[in-house]
Order: sequence, then C-alpha cells, then structure tokens
Amino acid sequence: MTSQNPVRVLVAGLGNMGRSHALAYHNNPGFEIVGLVNRSKVELPEELRGYTIHPDFTAALAELKPDLAAICTYSDSHADYAVAAFEQGCHVFVEKPLATTVADAERVVSAAKKAGRKLVIGYILRHHPSWVRLIAEARKLGAPYVFRMNLNQQSSGPTWETHKALMQTTPPIVDCGVHYVDVMCQITDAKPVQVRGMGLRLSDEIAPDMYNYGHLQVMFEDGSLGWYEAGWGPMISETAFFVKDVMSPKGSVSIVMDPNAKSDDIDTHTKTSVIRLHNAETGPNGRFIHPDENLTMAGEPGHQDLCDLEQAYVLKAIREDIDLGRHMQDAVQSLRICLAADESVRTGQPVTL
Repeated sequence: MTSQNPVRVLVAGLGNMGRSHALAYHNNPGFEIVGLVNRSKVELPEELRGYTIHPDFTAALAELKPDLAAICTYSDSHADYAVAAFEQGCHVFVEKPLATTVADAERVVSAAKKAGRKLVIGYILRHHPSWVRLIAEARKLGAPYVFRMNLNQQSSGPTWETHKALMQTTPPIVDCGVHYVDVMCQITDAKPVQVRGMGLRLSDEIAPDMYNYGHLQVMFEDGSLGWYEAGWGPMISETAFFVKDVMSPKGSVSIVMDPNAKSDDIDTHTKTSVIRLHNAETGPNGRFIHPDENLTMAGEPGHQDLCDLEQAYVLKAIREDIDLGRHMQDAVQSLRICLAADESVRTGQPVTL
C-alpha cells in the first residue's frame, strides 16, 4: 500500500455505528470497501447495497486480505476479531469499548505493537471540535476537578431492542462510560486511584445478573473526583438526562443542552449547543467580577459527520504513521475504570486501582 492507493477496508458489524462507519469509508476516496460482514440480513442505506455481505469475519479476512479491519460488532467479539486482524497484517479500527476485560484489551494492544500496525479505538468525542474545546477550557482551570457527567436514554421500540442486545454482554456504565471517563482522564493527567459503583435492574426483559441503570464514582491522585450515570430503557426519566459539567476552585465549564432535545436521539449524544464558562473570581464586595461567557458552537458536526472525521483520522494515522501509544494506553485506562465500577456494583465494595 502506498500513500496514493486507497486503504482496502473490511467492515464487520452493520448496526448503527457499523453502517455509519461504512458510509464514511464509502464516501472517502482514501478508502475502498472490499466487503461487509454481518451474521444476519440487514437493511442498508442505498449507497452500501452494492457491497457483498459475508457471514463470517475470519473467512472474509482470509479471503479478502484487507489493509484495515473495522470492527463494529458487539463488544464480546472485539478482542478476538482485532487480534485475528493483526495476525493477518491488518490495521484495526475497533468500536468502543475495546474489549470486555482489561486482560483482553491489553492483549489487543500487545498484538497491535507486535504486528507494527495501527489500532484506533472509537472514542468519537476526541474528533469533535466542541468537546476538544471543552477539554481545553477545563484544563485552563487547573486541578482539583469535580466531574459531573451522565447520559441517560429513555428508549423504546428498536432503540430498546438495541440496548437489550448490548446488555447481553455490557452494562450501560461500561458501554457509554468509557467515553466520558476518557474525557475526565484527558482533563486531569492524574492517575485514577479508586472506583465505586452502584447499579439496579429496572426491567424483567434483561438477564437477572444485568442492570440497566448504573452510577460510578472515580477518585484521582490529584484529589479530583467524578461521577458518571447511565440508564437505558422505557422507564428512564428524561429530566436532566444530559449533564456534562466540570468544576474547579477557579470556576466551571458546562455544556448547556437544548431543552427540547430527546434522550434517544443519537445526534443529541454529541452535540454541545452551548459551552458555558464560569469564573469564580470575586471582587471586594464579594460579587463576581466576570459574567458567565456562553460559547455558541455554530456548525456542529452531526453523527455521520463525526464518523467521517473519525475515519479521516484513521486514514491519517495509517498514512502518516502517527504514534498511537497514548491513544491505546488511554483506551485501556478508561475501560479499566469502568470495569472496576462494574466489579464494585457486583461486589458492593470499592475497587482500588
């Protein structure tokens, strides 16, 4: 493969994210889709209907010999598929979470390093200009931080069916939590030291040992602390379903959500609407010196735009040989924190990292 030739990609998994990533590859001349993988028949956008759908990932990998494997399947298959792709000499894009155990996540990273190939994990917020700005503004405040974050989804119909399928392997605080714990870790470079979690099963439609509402707390070495809350299902309240707030002694940075937004709208999960900056400095009369500043995020990318940006980064990482060491390390760390929270939910005890 030269910098002029398109990167030949095999896309595995054609759910919401898989279809969006496949569209990103289809519309980017730097890529050539050589095949799609899905175990069952699925309705595809018109642009993707001309591609052959293979039922078996391993067989398609051996037959088509792609340059890049895009793994967008359920999380319990991520590690084995990624390792198989590296052993075939492929680069890998894998949706979050990287794996369902820390050991498997580390196994994937080791395979990437051994193969000398790129591993990009689907932390889509890292490619969102507004989230990049929020992290930069928060870092200006300085530690210690309080992180207050949630993403609850009142889901029904097909969305609830998707959530139930995801919960066959992964609870909400792990599946969605890795994104927002990753944001916390980007703002404070301090090591996480302890994690606590609690969860509750609010539906008879999921396994007895699974829970569709969860809450985690994480404490960092610099004194920072954060919480993340996630709930899925028809019973979930839409009141304050989207909280993204960072506080420090010097002030706070917050995302102010459109009051008409709906929790199961996938574009809502990434759009920031307004970033509000609050300065805690007061004058001799004890009143604030600076008014709050609202940064209006005009021209925000939608969900498909973000997938396009993310896959453009994958292409750049391959062609420009970008060092992804920190990227991989961060993905393992955010997963470790969320899995520790899940362990705490199940044991009732805090987990020291």
